[in-house]
Amino acid sequence: MSQVWPGSPYPLGATFDGSGTNFAIFSEVAERVELCLFDPSGAERRIEMRERDAFVWHAYLPTVLPGQRYGYRVHGPHDPAQGHRCNPNKLLLDPYAKAVDGEIDWDQAVFGYNFGDPESVNTADSAPHMMKSVVISPFFDWNGDRPPRRPYNETIIYEAHVRGLTMRHEGLPEEYRGTYAGVAHPLMIDHYHRLGVTAIELLPVHQFVHDEHLVSRNLRNYWGYNSIAFLAPHNGYSSAGGDGRQVQEFKGMVRNLHEAGIEVILDVVYNHTAEGNHMGPMLSFRGIDNAAYYRLVDDDPQYYMDYTGTGNSMRVRHPHVLQLIMDSLRYWVTEMHVDGFRFDLAATLAREFYDVDRLSSFFDLVQQDPVVSQVKLIAEPWDLGEGGYQVGNFPPLWTEWNGQYRDTVRDFWRGQDHGIAEFASRLTGSSDLYENDGRRPYASINFVTAHDGFTLRDLVSYNDKHNEANGEENRDGSDDNRSWNCGVEGPSDNPAINRLRNAQARNLLATLLLSQGVPMLVAGDEMGRTQGGNNNAYCQDGPISWLDWSDAERNADLIEFTAQVAHLRRAHPVFRRRRFFQGESIRGSAGGEDNAGGSTDGAEAVEVAAKDIVWLRPDGNEMSDTDWESGTARSLGCYLNGHGIPDPNTLGEAIVDDSFLLFFNAHHEPIRFLAPPANFGTTWEIIVDTRSSSAEIAAMLGGTELGAIDVERLIKAEDPLEVDARATLVLRRVS
Repeated sequence: MSQVWPGSPYPLGATFDGSGTNFAIFSEVAERVELCLFDPSGAERRIEMRERDAFVWHAYLPTVLPGQRYGYRVHGPHDPAQGHRCNPNKLLLDPYAKAVDGEIDWDQAVFGYNFGDPESVNTADSAPHMMKSVVISPFFDWNGDRPPRRPYNETIIYEAHVRGLTMRHEGLPEEYRGTYAGVAHPLMIDHYHRLGVTAIELLPVHQFVHDEHLVSRNLRNYWGYNSIAFLAPHNGYSSAGGDGRQVQEFKGMVRNLHEAGIEVILDVVYNHTAEGNHMGPMLSFRGIDNAAYYRLVDDDPQYYMDYTGTGNSMRVRHPHVLQLIMDSLRYWVTEMHVDGFRFDLAATLAREFYDVDRLSSFFDLVQQDPVVSQVKLIAEPWDLGEGGYQVGNFPPLWTEWNGQYRDTVRDFWRGQDHGIAEFASRLTGSSDLYENDGRRPYASINFVTAHDGFTLRDLVSYNDKHNEANGEENRDGSDDNRSWNCGVEGPSDNPAINRLRNAQARNLLATLLLSQGVPMLVAGDEMGRTQGGNNNAYCQDGPISWLDWSDAERNADLIEFTAQVAHLRRAHPVFRRRRFFQGESIRGSAGGEDNAGGSTDGAEAVEVAAKDIVWLRPDGNEMSDTDWESGTARSLGCYLNGHGIPDPNTLGEAIVDDSFLLFFNAHHEPIRFLAPPANFGTTWEIIVDTRSSSAEIAAMLGGTELGAIDVERLIKAEDPLEVDARATLVLRRVS
């Protein structure tokens, strides 16, 4: 029989100190707590935890080493009507488990009731059917790891799924495909570098559960938004096994990406857990202290508040829930060296009571935390509850997925008559959403696609979702796709249709990469990945969701286009400003007040040319208020004045001549523009034309460095310039 010492109530979880392991678990409702240790054969040994301080039960076992599998049994009241669901027959995962072994087999024993009788109490032992917590070694050779920690305005995010990213990459060793090791393989790092990616944002890697209703239909919770252990890297993504070695593999992935100058951002799900509603399984929190961890219905606490569409919501105002979230975030930064977080359905974390409160305790804790406040914080600024859409309303420390950017850019390029004023706002960083509370353009995480919805290729190939493979009769997934199939639904052999689709994809990518804010690409969009019109592939752990790396050969021109436009962004600070445009002079001029509209010539033209940004009509003059109010306009020009923007690579010395013209034409016919007057620039070179052939685009973008001038693409001041139907043109000032 092992010795059991009193141990310490802090830190929570299982902590190996080099000699033995301290165990600590919070439960206010518990009357007794048993620590359950399992040997390799599955035999269980129970140890009663007799020490309790401030509702934390604890014990120290001097002989327990890393690799030990364990769980808890909590004795206490079982009274669902009062919100209590203790059942010592159920083995429970440690909320602070740093690794998890195995999967749930969905035997009836993992539920707290008997099927068909929700009022009953199931007394079967769930241990043989449950995953187990694992004690880990915290020691790892980081080899002097230094996180890159790039400024937001120098960041390009690549949203990826650990498994789907590399499962079909034949260049990788088979054992690395679909794993943490695969994400950081040298071949993958070469691809990130080619694209100009500076940060990988991984879909959830906290240990999650594959839902019973999906497993029963031979499907999986592929996306992973079903967390059950907030400190444990998901064991299914490990090439090394699930007995704790997944932690070492994850750390190795982060170290290798950091060595390549690439940050790691985690998509985290703290708003709910995998235990679902009152009919869900008993896996951890529910059996430990149900009323502490979950938001229950005030009038009938046997039921759960659900702001997430998953059956439950975490009770974020409870001090131990807040502690769990903050401890988890700090752990991933300090011990796992990650560089930031994207918070799923973040509005739920702000619901202390009912309404979303930007001054909630969670945001207060993040603001003052010396660790968490220093990494990238990205909110998905909505949930499914009333008042849950909060784009633009998060505190100044935060950045946000800008859903309005996505919708506006999609609408513009599919030719919707919403006018161009909002498109212009989204292109320039969405100051209407972020400027008033002191935030910068990089508060806007810009995206046109994400894991949830159509891929870029499907966005230009389908009008409607095609989710039949999900087994829900195509009822799941959004119907508001704001997509356009370019005339034919799905794949087409029509060369004209395919040319148009290619141009539309380039228009969307160019808009994204040249907008102010932080661009987010979705893995595979750069190579034309399709999901066959499935816009809700959350349950598809197979070819529908996995990247087909043969696309990289078929669509090499699209990869090259993406890479070169990303290089254009990186090389020229005017595309990634730290401050919003003001429409005002950025150097001395003869004028005084900002000219709000009308034609410009003479002295007024000198003032316009000195502005940091000027919006242009097809005739080369500045847009007027009347022009902005046109609800049917689908084209506009934009002058970006790059004079005086400091280049961080030159120790603050200003770029002397870094100005550009951008022309956007979403109309179905060509538009004839005039280059602006000479005070804007006497000579311009076309460097991007999204309707050109791939070879022509490569030639153009190959000459974006200053001094690499192609006289055949030069445009003089006030020269006519035809912008093709549904096309983007970018011109660089030569003189």
